[in-house]
Amino acid sequence: MNPLKQYFLLDPNICFLNHGSFGATPKPVFEEYQRWQRELEYQPVEFMDRRFTGLMAESRAVLGEYLGTHANNLVYTQNVTISMNIVARSLKLGAGDEVLASDHEYGAMDRTWHFLAKEHGFSYINQPVSLTSKEAFIESFWSAVTEHTRVIFLSHITSPTAVIFPVAEIIKRARAAGIITVIDGAHVPGQLPLVLDSLGADFYGGNLHKWLCAPKGAGFLYARPEMQQLLKPLVVSWGYESITPSGSEFVDHHEWWGTRDVAAFLSVPVAIKFQQEHDWDKVRVACHELAEDAQRRICELTGLAPLHASHQSDSWFAQLTTAPLPVDSDLVALKTRLYDVFQIEVPLISWQDKNLIRVSIQGYNSKEDVDRLLDALSALL
Repeated sequence: MNPLKQYFLLDPNICFLNHGSFGATPKPVFEEYQRWQRELEYQPVEFMDRRFTGLMAESRAVLGEYLGTHANNLVYTQNVTISMNIVARSLKLGAGDEVLASDHEYGAMDRTWHFLAKEHGFSYINQPVSLTSKEAFIESFWSAVTEHTRVIFLSHITSPTAVIFPVAEIIKRARAAGIITVIDGAHVPGQLPLVLDSLGADFYGGNLHKWLCAPKGAGFLYARPEMQQLLKPLVVSWGYESITPSGSEFVDHHEWWGTRDVAAFLSVPVAIKFQQEHDWDKVRVACHELAEDAQRRICELTGLAPLHASHQSDSWFAQLTTAPLPVDSDLVALKTRLYDVFQIEVPLISWQDKNLIRVSIQGYNSKEDVDRLLDALSALL
């Protein structure tokens, strides 16, 4: 058994290969989360009226150091969906404008942009991209940029296909062309090194409850200082026209949503510390190697090639990977049997005209988990 498994609260009877959906929180981090909840309940007025601003600033400072930016360029949100809605609903887009995305985007975000496109009359475009090389990706995506492209929305790591996109070059080109960049980094913090100021995106949202293993309900929105004035609060509350400003209008407008449980936000520094204490850079390397092995073995079993160029696997994915399944697979029946018969938690995804299995490898996983998955697929396929 992987020695890190002892730190997690996961059901020991389940082979858990779906960290990517909601994450899993280590016991020390979960205990910190509960400690903050008790702190709030001990003296709610003291906590919310007199301590809230300082506690949130301290937590954001630790997160900012981890993400390579100043704390005042960040606000905590409960997840990336909220972060991206703040941005998408703030941008002044109308008839004739285009928002360019890939055809690998997360369904909730596609729906967000579809809703707003109907409301305001702009076009939302999902451009097919090539995964034969990073250069081919860049050129295939950029070929869809037109004089009407106002915003580029792109996943850093895609959700349905688990592919790492080379967003840095796209961001660089977009800046030169005067196009706003909005990056969905739901799967990035804790899985890839991230230095936000160097990356240069105008707006970037990330989840902390996934690969950083913070409690559920911990995410963030980053806004480049020059672009913060474009953002409107998704929830207007006391932070707007604040009489006790934090020193950042961006933080004032977006941090206070009224009474809510902020324990997940305040637990983020302990989540960062947990991974540092357990040499998570080394853990990530081991996880990638196991993910690579899982993808290779599934592809050998099915005889199907991965979506991306196989010789570039080190740069196309990290701890989250996909492999195609036969097109005639009944995904509902297969997923049900994987769980009910083999007690394996792993998502099966229908994406475009392909069936995919998406495997997450986190620090608590082991080769035995992958072996168990392959044994089950061998029996069921």
